[in-house]
Amino acid sequence: MSYSANIVDYKGKDTIELVAGKYRAVIAPFLGSNVLRMQDTEADIEVLRYDESLSIEELKASAEVYGLPTLYLPNRLAKGILKVSDATYNFPVNDPLGNHIHGFLHKREHEIVSATVEGNKAIAKTAFVYDDKDECFSFYPVSFKAEFTFTLSDEGLNYEFTMTNTSNKQLPFGVCNHTAINGPFTKDGDGLDMRLYIPVGEKWELSKSCIPTGEFLPITNHDRQYITGSQVPVLHNIDNDVFFAEEGSLDDKPFYGAVATDIKSGKRICYEVCRDFKFWIVWNDQGKKGFFCPEPCTWIIDAPNQPLPADESGYVELAPGESKTISEKLYTM
Repeated sequence: MSYSANIVDYKGKDTIELVAGKYRAVIAPFLGSNVLRMQDTEADIEVLRYDESLSIEELKASAEVYGLPTLYLPNRLAKGILKVSDATYNFPVNDPLGNHIHGFLHKREHEIVSATVEGNKAIAKTAFVYDDKDECFSFYPVSFKAEFTFTLSDEGLNYEFTMTNTSNKQLPFGVCNHTAINGPFTKDGDGLDMRLYIPVGEKWELSKSCIPTGEFLPITNHDRQYITGSQVPVLHNIDNDVFFAEEGSLDDKPFYGAVATDIKSGKRICYEVCRDFKFWIVWNDQGKKGFFCPEPCTWIIDAPNQPLPADESGYVELAPGESKTISEKLYTM
């Protein structure tokens, strides 16, 4: 087995290439510490949406729909308003529906901290410091440090994200990964053979501007297909299906996450997340582009502005000096 962690050039930008046995991953600090590519070279699985033909500028313009980007703040803020316990901030409206969407972390160039091998683990660490040098600081003057650790081993890719409040104000902590999984994920695969399993609970009702109404929708046959693992996640439109996350099972063991299966070959992509992710949003950009996004979110859409208790909305604030870490794992079977 081979294990390596090297800084390599990608179209004029530094990336970190991790290799651990059958797995290969490329981390792109220039693209907000995006997992630009992940492969199982033995099983011929291209896990994440990747397009070699795109320029750096094109990738930055569509950073949400390639690889595994980390979004802060997650999803939408109604009318761009962010209400925190000690202040109200106004973000630019950048969504056709009249909201602010996706924040800015995934569009910033991050720093490479280290690329090392420790035994049978290849490890990449990156970081980003948000302070008064950033263009967003004029309307969001709450400094923080974001730290990323990507550990590739024979068990797959483990991802950890830590945010530390370096300001003297309250820092809202909400994270989403807009994970773009290929469908199909093998060269000879067919989208019709894709199935998606996500153990989900109640489904949130969204307004026409894609903001929670506070009501829940009855579970339909379409929704039950996530629970039974029979949902075809491509070739038809899935437009922001929003659910509470629940624990399910995988091979008779407890499982908290999502599984994509090619039923013809039996190959699977498993995506486990920590319990801080309380919600799933599923989206596939009309379904005809060969990918789908099972998006784990720590808080519900527009959580800072929702009249809901924190245990229902997932809303969390970090006090000055406080840190919080979330984790995920991506592997094949």
